Order: sequence, then structure tokens, then C-alpha cells
Amino acid sequence: MEKVLNYIGGELVPAAGGQWLDKPEPATGQLYAHVPDSREVDVQSAVEAAGRAFPAWAALPAIERSRFLRRIAGLIHERLDAFARAESIDTGKPLAVARTVDIPRSVLNFEFFADAATQFSSEAHPMDGVALNYTLRSPLGVVGCISPWNLPLYLLTWKIAPALAAGNCVVAKPSEVTPMTAYLLSQVCRDAGLPPGVLNLVHGLGPHVGGPLTRHPDVSAISFTGSTRTGAEIARVAAPAFKKLSLEMGGKNPNVIFADCDFDEALATTLRSSFANQGQICLCGPRIFVQRSLYPRFKEALVARTRALKVGDPLVEGTDQGALVSREHFEKVMGYIALAKQEGGNILTGGQRASVPGRCANGWFIEPTLVEGLAPTCRTNQEEIFGPVATLMPFDDEEEVLSWANSTRYGLAGSVWTKDLTRAHRFASRLHSGIVWVNTWMLRDLRTPFGGVKESGVGREGGWDALRFFTEPKNVCIKL
Repeated sequence: MEKVLNYIGGELVPAAGGQWLDKPEPATGQLYAHVPDSREVDVQSAVEAAGRAFPAWAALPAIERSRFLRRIAGLIHERLDAFARAESIDTGKPLAVARTVDIPRSVLNFEFFADAATQFSSEAHPMDGVALNYTLRSPLGVVGCISPWNLPLYLLTWKIAPALAAGNCVVAKPSEVTPMTAYLLSQVCRDAGLPPGVLNLVHGLGPHVGGPLTRHPDVSAISFTGSTRTGAEIARVAAPAFKKLSLEMGGKNPNVIFADCDFDEALATTLRSSFANQGQICLCGPRIFVQRSLYPRFKEALVARTRALKVGDPLVEGTDQGALVSREHFEKVMGYIALAKQEGGNILTGGQRASVPGRCANGWFIEPTLVEGLAPTCRTNQEEIFGPVATLMPFDDEEEVLSWANSTRYGLAGSVWTKDLTRAHRFASRLHSGIVWVNTWMLRDLRTPFGGVKESGVGREGGWDALRFFTEPKNVCIKL
């Protein structure tokens, strides 16, 4: 039985109170690890350690901070197989996905911001010979990073790397549902010689760790990815203290397919955008709108492709769909499939618990599910399911589908498939979304801002936007 430990002040330690949380393996339903059930006292220790480390870390030349980030990236890369296996066991996702997507992207996060740390610059504004204005950007101090369970190391490093690059010290709360690669990261940081207290990882439940971290008066900013409900609570607590907030939350993203699309490309990518990571990605496109003239052909092909997906043991080569992350999430998604039926939906394929024999007989697997016959305004099409469930809806014209695509309270991402370049630009500009892909999906440039509108979030992460978030601007005006 493995025991995850906190990483505070450069040391690997259990929770101060000695409490532990049980961590089951999603693919088997069996207990395989214990996680610290940390409390406010542990958060306090981590914030104090970060505060002690901050002056020296902030004063370190950017090139030196960059070298630490690159050393961490290199050690993760060297241990890629161990990280990938841990991520697969922890989350239930196929090992091949962890090995080719999650862990390499985590390495790239550190590498990208290692470069960015040495290239970040500020602005200067000459005033026609009268004065010179320039902007200084300073690290905030101690910052909090709260990451979700669906892409554990990928999204944890997406927050940590720019915060450290900008000269901050970090107290991070990984998801208690998927703690293992964060624990491996703490060991990497020790081996990389990262100064004690620069990064601290405190494991535990949201109310016991995330709450005290958000409330702490010495934490200057919170970067959060997770549910809209939790994000709203963080905003409620942090806003009166005037903390900087970056909140990346839920999504119910539209995938709009016009009749003039590249059929084969749209079909293959729609399969991926519907069911990648068992549909447990905030950027997935679970609402599939297809122009009516193309609808019968597209539906038939997508149903066939979906039925061909192999649901199985995440550690076995050739598995397309692994387990959902927890029993609670499995039951939530199965509840939404029942709701879709109650609302009049027709299950085209899937809709049942998937049977995986052998060691995974008791795992939390769901068949990839396609539903048609539901109104765009029903709960199934309005609420975030976050699982392997997608709906198919025909549409007649651009105005109709635009109104349906924009009808939810979310606005994170969207996909548009068309060969009409004018329509692509027009439709993308009118979609209520922070990110729009045209004839592709999940093609990300780390230099670009990432985030949503409406209840999908506040603020932007990625590239210079992340470094700006983790710094405080000061304007200096010198009279000439």
C-alpha cells in the first residue's frame, strides 16, 4: 500500500494530524494508496515555508530560475514511464494517453516557461520628449494553485511553472482524487535541488486545504481549475480580500459541423473530441450539431466508430477508453444517462456500464454513449456531464445553430467545421467562447491565452498572460 506525502519546506511529510484518505484505483475499485488528510495547520506550515523562501527566490536572476525549471523538466522526462504508469493507475485513463499526452505536455510546460522566464519584458511609453513611462513587473509573493483530477500533472504544472518562472513561491493543492504524479513531482523537485519552500504541495480535501489556502491572508493570488460551483466559492471568499483570481471552470462546448466540411476529418476528430479521456476534459465537445443534409450520413458513421472503441484495462495496449475517475463520478454520469432517457433521448449506442473482465471486473467503466432526439434546451444539453456522453442534433441554418450553441451558461471552447472561410471567421467571432477551433480540436499554442467566458471562468492562463497574472505591474514616470 503506497503512502503519498505532503511536500512542505523541502521535506516529504504526512499530515500534521496523522489522518489519511483512502485512494482506490478506478480500473479495479480496489484501495491502493493512502493520501494525507491535511488540514489548516498543514496549509499554514506550507505558507510559512513559501514566505521564508520568497525573498531569495524572487531575487534569483531569471536565468537561474529558468535552469531549475529545465532541470525539473529533464527529470520528469527521464522518468516518463514511471510518471505515465502512475497517472494511468491513478486516473483510469489509458496508459498510452498518459505516456504520449499528459506527461510530455507536463514536461513542455516547464520547458516553455523556463524559456519565457528569460524572455519576459515590460513596456515603455515615451511622452514626446517630456517624460518616459516604463512598467516594472514584480512577483506577487506566495501564490496558491489548485488543480483538478482529470489531467492531474498536465494542469498542475500548467500553473506551477509560470508562477515559479515569475519569481513567486507556490503552495499547491493537487486533487485528492488523483495525487500520485504530484507526489512524484515533489520527489523530482528534491532531486533537482529546488530550494526548500519554493514549491509546496499539500494534499487533502477541498474544504480542509483549498478553503484555508484561499482564505490565508499571506496568499496573494489563487489560480484554480475545476468546477464552476467550487470556483464560485473561491471567488466569494477571495474577492473581499482583493486577491488576484484566475478561474478556469466548466464547459458544455458545441461542435458545429456544416455540410461542406471535410467529412473524414470532421468524423475522426469528433470521435476524439467527444470521448478523449473518457469525456473528462473541459474542452470536449459533447454537443454535436450537424447540418441536416449531412446528418444521416454523419450519424451512421459516428455511431459505427463509437461502437468500435475498445473499453478495457487502462494498462493494456490497445485500450481506447479506460475507467472513470471515481465511483462518485461514475454514478453522476450514469445518472445523466438516465436523465437523457427521461427527457426523451434515444440512445444510439452505449448507455450502460461497460463490462471489463479480469482484474477490472469491479472498475468504473461506462460505454461511450451517443444520444439523439433531445432539445437543445434540455438539462442533458445544458449541464456539464464530464463523461463519455455526447448528443447529436440536426440543424438547418447558421442562425439557428448559433443560438443553440450559445444557449448554455458556459463559454469555454467550441469547434466549427466548414470549408467556407468567410463563414468560419463570422461564426467564430459570434460564438460565446474563449477558444474556437476551426477544422480542428485541441490544437494548442502555449503562447496564446487560455480561458472562458460566462460561467466557464475569469482571467486567462498561458503564455505572457500567465506571467502577467503572476506579477504585479508598477508604472514609473521620469520627467526628462
